[in-house]
Amino acid sequence: MATENNVMAGTFMYQGGDNDECYTPEYAVLPLLEFVEPFKDKIIWMPFDKEESEFVKVFTEFGYNIVYSHIDNGQDFYTYEPEHWDLIISNPPFSNKRKIFERANSFNKPYCLLMTLAWLNDTAPKQLWAEKDLQLLMFDERVKFKGMGSQPTFSSAYYCYNFLPKQIIMRSLKENKRQLKLF
Repeated sequence: MATENNVMAGTFMYQGGDNDECYTPEYAVLPLLEFVEPFKDKIIWMPFDKEESEFVKVFTEFGYNIVYSHIDNGQDFYTYEPEHWDLIISNPPFSNKRKIFERANSFNKPYCLLMTLAWLNDTAPKQLWAEKDLQLLMFDERVKFKGMGSQPTFSSAYYCYNFLPKQIIMRSLKENKRQLKLF
């Protein structure tokens, strides 16, 4: 029975979902510009993005050197890696969180990945960041993802490694929404 329970626990730790194609709105990408300046001369890999992604559009508009990839283009994050890149910024699928962060941690390079804050209640984050310093960029309200339909029932934050100047930072999404209305 103990072995059976361990197998079941492992299955749940790597469980997938059925709604992974939701997209980050521009107002939730803009806060990253405050922190990405030290990486201005670096190549940013966006491994879960297509050309129409707000990450791709915003960082291109602000003159950053980016490379993007997506599983729909045969570039699976678990097996594909661009030849040259220095840090990862993206919104990964919310399923298979553990596998995504295991892979991101394996590169030992800076990253900034948007993820549900509820995941911190899980065992996996405690294991994944036992030896690495997790940084969080949190917000004053929930991100309403494009393609999700209704307002999400969870808050999201950027889970970062070697990206932020301190471990936990709070920012306002309301400010970004107001600024976008001016343009």
